[in-house]
Amino acid sequence: MAHSYTPGLKVTEKAIVRKERRLPLKGTVLAKQGQIVSADDIVATTSLPGDVERLNLAGKLGVPAKEALSFLKVKPGDEIKKEQVIAESKGFFGLFKSSIPAPIDGLVEAYSEITGMLTLRKPPKKVEIDAYVNGKVIEVIENEGIVLETPATFIQGIFGIGGEVKGVLKLVASSPDYVLKTADITDELRGKIIIGGSLVTNEILRACVAKGVLGIVVGGINDKELKEFLGEEIGVAITGQEEKGITVVVTEGFGQMTMAKKTYDILKKNDGKNASINGATQIRAGVLRPEVIVTYDINTVFNESKHTELGMDIGSVVRIIRQPFFGAIGKVVGLPHQLQKIETEAHVRVLEFEFEDGKRIVLPRTNVELIEE
Repeated sequence: MAHSYTPGLKVTEKAIVRKERRLPLKGTVLAKQGQIVSADDIVATTSLPGDVERLNLAGKLGVPAKEALSFLKVKPGDEIKKEQVIAESKGFFGLFKSSIPAPIDGLVEAYSEITGMLTLRKPPKKVEIDAYVNGKVIEVIENEGIVLETPATFIQGIFGIGGEVKGVLKLVASSPDYVLKTADITDELRGKIIIGGSLVTNEILRACVAKGVLGIVVGGINDKELKEFLGEEIGVAITGQEEKGITVVVTEGFGQMTMAKKTYDILKKNDGKNASINGATQIRAGVLRPEVIVTYDINTVFNESKHTELGMDIGSVVRIIRQPFFGAIGKVVGLPHQLQKIETEAHVRVLEFEFEDGKRIVLPRTNVELIEE
């Protein structure tokens, strides 16, 4: 039988999920090997150096750079408080003194006798990494973080914005093709992650932010509406850093896209349960996907869904990830062995794709991704 390998979009009710939780620089790991942690537990912590602020000391004192050093009342390494006098001129006969207050809380780092600039550094920023999901620590990465494992429902989207949030899933869409209305976004959704249907608009997103909705999982979004909400175009790097007050996970694609029935049914089954979601997406390479994770009790036992090197066979369910059929879901009905010439004049391996309505097309195998069961 013809057989091919392709990246997979994971939509599964039962999976063993492994998450690496790593600090941005070395610090202290708080969790221990074998420890059971909850999503909100802090598992590692560190401090980032504070921002640097430079003060033109010589200029403010009106003296040469070398001479300004003698007016300093502090030295490198000293802690300072905002408005504390850190330098003072002698004035004339004790009069008309110039006092220089510290512009920030922090530390005195250095003074340059060449430029006359005093370098100050703001206090370090504490960084804490939580577990993100309930699970068991299966590996401790010394001074950096942990790897945890948990049985969970795991759904990957095709695109998203916003970072990690945790909250209770709330079903709002009555069907996979439902289009959310502003009247659906009520006060009771504050602090929730809502399950939408086929489309979310700029208006709905703004209503969600106003009502305190943490996140939304939905089938589709129009790129124009997304641009209006963000106030800028999405680039080709990694999303997830947007600070717009909500995390969005798009499961199907751009435009009004009916959420896949399997995805909708799994989410519906988890209505009212705690979930962790992340909108971070690496658009160009497709190696970082937005996700929805709902964990089971840590002692739940089931066979792990196979997520690596999954084969694409005749009958495999796949999603098209290139225009003009971006987001369309169907099945593979043919995997020809021979290379075929496409519009770009290139010769590539192709597959025969069947839409849900029975229509068939031929397209390059790299234009689809496997939807893992």
